[in-house]
Amino acid sequence: MKYVKSREWLLKNVNEQNVRIVDCRFSLAEPAKGREDYGRGHVPGAVFFDLEQDLSAPVGEHGGRHPIPNVNGLTVKLEKAGISNDTTVIAYDNGEGSFAARFWWLLHYLGHEQVFVLDGGFKGWLENKHPVSVNIPAFEKGTLHVELRSDLLANIEEVKAAVEKQNKILIDSREERRYLGLEEPIDKKAGHIPGAVNKPWMKGIKDNQYLPVGEQKLRFSDINPESELIVYCGSGVTAAPNFLALKEAGFKKVKLYVGSFSDWISYDENKIE
Repeated sequence: MKYVKSREWLLKNVNEQNVRIVDCRFSLAEPAKGREDYGRGHVPGAVFFDLEQDLSAPVGEHGGRHPIPNVNGLTVKLEKAGISNDTTVIAYDNGEGSFAARFWWLLHYLGHEQVFVLDGGFKGWLENKHPVSVNIPAFEKGTLHVELRSDLLANIEEVKAAVEKQNKILIDSREERRYLGLEEPIDKKAGHIPGAVNKPWMKGIKDNQYLPVGEQKLRFSDINPESELIVYCGSGVTAAPNFLALKEAGFKKVKLYVGSFSDWISYDENKIE
């Protein structure tokens, strides 16, 4: 796979000077848990990036539950972690895939191409008895020149236009019951953006590992590969592994609506199915 690296690859490259490892473990139910788990043990040399403190902006009236972070602030944090334009970066979470994919997407959005996710995450790393460290690494400051990839990001106006003109395919990445509006455990309204199709993100991952490219293509076989796509979820996090899976499956025109459903419903005039 193009954007996913194996445990064997990381084990071989864990001490490479130009490889930076990023721990993205997080729990939506216990926001402090990821950092605490990192402190108890992580892949040797890994730095920690927190979903809400580092990879999201503060929540406002609009922008959803995990708004896109301030680009300058994120860049400073990445440089502090020793990340430059020529650094190979590999991110992991606990194996669910969504938090590492959020980091992966953000770096691509900043224009950094050499970024990957670890298949199986930290759970798989532990299960295979690979080395773990409690040492907090420090690196020489990197230099990261940002070139924003606007072609990867869909804003609210573009999504509204897609709903009105039906010129792009909206992909809802949430589980089916939330898509259908049968239940909504998090957001204030239930349902989905009008016209969206449902492709639950978790069906692209099995046993904490991304399905092979061929199986990803089967997941999206009812969608024209030449179509312009906008993927979303509840807050832009679990849509990221679907974005990654679509890119692996060969789709080229894919954008992420970072605000997602939680941003969509923050505008009273927006309709819901």
